[in-house]
Amino acid sequence: MQHLMRSRTRLTAALTGYSERLDAWARQPERGDVPGWVLITIMTAGLVAALWLVAEPLLSDLFVSAVSGVSGP
Repeated sequence: MQHLMRSRTRLTAALTGYSERLDAWARQPERGDVPGWVLITIMTAGLVAALWLVAEPLLSDLFVSAVSGVSGP
């Protein structure tokens, strides 16, 4: 029983601390870096496009060989 009470006390303290930190974070002004996020998004799209150019023929060949290897009933 004593162990259960200590666990409950620790959990309550942790939730209270989390709630206080969440409230403090919500009161802060937004600090977003829009140009940075735009740059990250464009760079990610470029990387995906470059990988797709390389991988598309290989994936197509893999798919065709897998489908042609399957025999029906």
